[in-house]
Amino acid sequence: MTLLSPLIFAFGEEVREKYKDWLLPGHQRALSALKACRTEESPLFLVQCQGCSAQETFPHSCGHRSCPHCQHNEGQRWLGRQRKKLLPVNYFMVTFTLPAQLRPLAWHHQRIVYDLLLKLGWQTLQTFGLNDSKLKGKLGAHAVLHSNTRSLDYHPHVHFIVPAGALDLKHRLWRKKKGKYLFRQEDLATVFRAKWFQAMKEQRLKVKATVPKDWIVDCTYVGRGDKALTYLGKYLYRGVLQEKDILSCEKGQVTFRYTENTGEVKTRTLPGAKFLWLLLQHVLPKGFRRTRDYGFLHSNCKKLIKLLQYLFRLSIRSLQSDRKKPPILCKACGGIMAIVATRMKPISKTQMVKGL
Repeated sequence: MTLLSPLIFAFGEEVREKYKDWLLPGHQRALSALKACRTEESPLFLVQCQGCSAQETFPHSCGHRSCPHCQHNEGQRWLGRQRKKLLPVNYFMVTFTLPAQLRPLAWHHQRIVYDLLLKLGWQTLQTFGLNDSKLKGKLGAHAVLHSNTRSLDYHPHVHFIVPAGALDLKHRLWRKKKGKYLFRQEDLATVFRAKWFQAMKEQRLKVKATVPKDWIVDCTYVGRGDKALTYLGKYLYRGVLQEKDILSCEKGQVTFRYTENTGEVKTRTLPGAKFLWLLLQHVLPKGFRRTRDYGFLHSNCKKLIKLLQYLFRLSIRSLQSDRKKPPILCKACGGIMAIVATRMKPISKTQMVKGL
């Protein structure tokens, strides 16, 4: 395993120079945060044992949502909340993908295009739910935006985890789709494409490339939904690559591994600067929410949640996850340590020598 911070120390300046025309302010912030995360450059926090009063200092984490060190607990909290919303029905994963010809547009207008991907994907599903002869009602969905392929290339797309049924609010009924079929993929793609071009016109977005007529939308049966949620939540708050998958850095070349959809594990080797640039491409605009809930799964739809409780004869627990961060334990007595000071200035090796 190779840590990310030493790679940024080694290749960070080369990235800034080589990709200066492409780097956005968010990329610069990510480089700075990840470089110092839990290193000697990080500010410190002081903890004290509640039993024996022993004290110890630790470096602060950077808290950046693309950092493989940080936000693990946030990812687990998200997964816990979504699992509490799972219904006793079948689920489908519907994936809306932008053609390659539109990826440059997505890169230069990330906040607009990413938002459209989520909104138009949901609008397409919502339309099909209302018009489907067996459903004729309101759908629900968990949505997650991804910007990468398995090999980490830039590839914006959005996944929707959709229960195979709809709520008829007028008659207070639940209508379900039987079997392993939800909607026809080709029809989803046609409607999504039409909505996309209408939105581009409204946003005054233009492309010079010839956009293909046939777009790709994938609609796959995923059982009861839990495994699909786990897959989507894997890299929500920890970047697109875990440090355990960075295998080596030798002679300026970084090798990492990834797993294909088929389950086959592969490796990829790139120059250090290009490897960092590959990771930076997937840093989202500041404040952008890549996860959203729609329809009867939206947390504000309290009346619909109560209706689901009645129809399925179940009790939907509080959606606030009770998962807490594990406590810091004292090395001397094993007691729980409490934080007593934060953001303390780091002590350099030079200062430590002078202190001696």
